[in-house]
Amino acid sequence: MAVVGHVKEIWRYPVKSMAGERRERAEVGERGIPGDRGWALRDEAAAEIRGAKKMPVLMRCRASYEAEPSAAHVPPVTITLPDETSVRSGDSDVDARLSALVGRAVKLCSLRPAEDRDHYRRGQPDDPDFEKELRQIFGRLPDEPLPDFSVVPPEIFEFTSPLGTYFDLAPLHLMTTASLRALSALAPTARFERARFRPNFLVEPTGGTSGFVETAWCGRKVRVGGVTIGVTIPTMRCSMTTRAVDDLPGDPTVLRAIVRDANQNLGVYATVEAAGEVAVGDPVELV
Repeated sequence: MAVVGHVKEIWRYPVKSMAGERRERAEVGERGIPGDRGWALRDEAAAEIRGAKKMPVLMRCRASYEAEPSAAHVPPVTITLPDETSVRSGDSDVDARLSALVGRAVKLCSLRPAEDRDHYRRGQPDDPDFEKELRQIFGRLPDEPLPDFSVVPPEIFEFTSPLGTYFDLAPLHLMTTASLRALSALAPTARFERARFRPNFLVEPTGGTSGFVETAWCGRKVRVGGVTIGVTIPTMRCSMTTRAVDDLPGDPTVLRAIVRDANQNLGVYATVEAAGEVAVGDPVELV
């Protein structure tokens, strides 16, 4: 096996589209890190689960678990709002406060079984012009291409996520610091930092490797610490990358650079082939 890097950071995100929790180690199972995207907001009028693509203010919220999650249990969360006030998932006014924040009626939901297909089903688009709707979601200008949706599992067109999860496409998302440095060199006025892109594992490549190195891992098996994953497709980027998060201001040039210089993608998605534990500092190896 060839060592291609080491784990620099580990993250889980208790609520879809909100800032997450940094971990020093994590058990990783079939559905990724326990508790990752354990909660999400359901838009009551649209009748579907939605995130910051439609409600960008969510990226200015932080969420943390009140107990340690497991593969079988999603504990309550505390959400810190942009004004630094907080609300708990069990509070009677949690839905009212989140609805006031995003400007539409929403309900905070924890994961439901995959058999509850209606919970995960897509509603009607906001705009009957489907291409216009996609361009809004993905933040594409009229002269920019849309992503290649042919690589997306077909069920994602019917459901907002893989059934039984609140992930966009896959249980794990990896990114290298080399990719962030490459974009920073190509667009030096923008800030390309981990918080904009929300990976589970931020990987530091070995030997000063440069460029978008993780895209070459697609179709390969990779061992991350004690976990074997199958890297599937590059992570297609959307309007969320342009939004304010943490101390990073909103910046549309971030997405312009990704579309222009990185073939619209940054990072990679992966599935779990053999469960285990990952810790910061663990090697990342091509199998």
